[in-house]
Amino acid sequence: MLDRVTGLQVFSRVAVLGSLSGAARALNMSQTMATKHMAALEDHLGIKLLHRTTRQMTLTEAGRSYLEAAERILADLEEADAAAAQAAVEVRGTLRLNVPVSFGILEVAPRLPALSRLHPALKVDLGLNDRQVNLLEEGWDLVIRIGALQESSLIARKLAPCRTLVCAAPDYLARQGTPKTIAELTDHACLGYTLSPAVGLNSWLFGPDRKQRVSVSGPLVANNGDALVAAAVAGQGIVYQPAFLVAREIAAGTLVALDLDHAPIEFDGIFAVYPSDRRPPAKVRAAIDFFADQFSPATCSWTA
Repeated sequence: MLDRVTGLQVFSRVAVLGSLSGAARALNMSQTMATKHMAALEDHLGIKLLHRTTRQMTLTEAGRSYLEAAERILADLEEADAAAAQAAVEVRGTLRLNVPVSFGILEVAPRLPALSRLHPALKVDLGLNDRQVNLLEEGWDLVIRIGALQESSLIARKLAPCRTLVCAAPDYLARQGTPKTIAELTDHACLGYTLSPAVGLNSWLFGPDRKQRVSVSGPLVANNGDALVAAAVAGQGIVYQPAFLVAREIAAGTLVALDLDHAPIEFDGIFAVYPSDRRPPAKVRAAIDFFADQFSPATCSWTA
């Protein structure tokens, strides 16, 4: 008998297109060969799968029953081929990766050596940028974004939650007192982040629904969280930033997380975002899986 898989493919295309000539064109073979595959399949089964007329071909009752099984077999084969190909494809080439500045310096760059050890043929072109880049126009393979995502044709996978904390240096709290409620923040030096309305210049939001708003002011505002954290460590005031930015300082005792009467907000998350290709390249899939593992609660303290 001829190749049974090809026979199933011919049968499936005939069922859709209604003719052997159409199936042959779809499968890039001659009509003679398509006819031979169809005849061999029917001879093997000992049944007729098609009613043949001068104008078209239609399924017999047995053909309708067999078509469901044939399509399931072809789908399983295609899935198995894709899985095998993915396992066999070496992760290589240049990955153009864009991430926010502070997150990139603190959390991404230190992990890239491990990614290189895992995939030696992969080179990373790392872009650090706090603006929202355009993946397609600027040629990025993958970006990491923090917070709410805009509606788009891009695909996003959540890598980690993004909690926030309100912190101050022990020296500042010794001099100015420790606030116990969000209302008391009004009387303190609060260092504002200009790129976020939630923890910004004149007001900070609290609570799971972000409905608790308190007016704040202070001697410093900045468009970079690292600068604000450094100022807070030096005792200039209270800072309200993501946990990944202050976790090291809290662990070292140079900052203290405040326990207030309303919980700090949580941003929507930290996401890997990539173009909506039907099947992203191996380098993109490998990077996403790597960072998802790196930022899981089991391996990353600030996500727990």
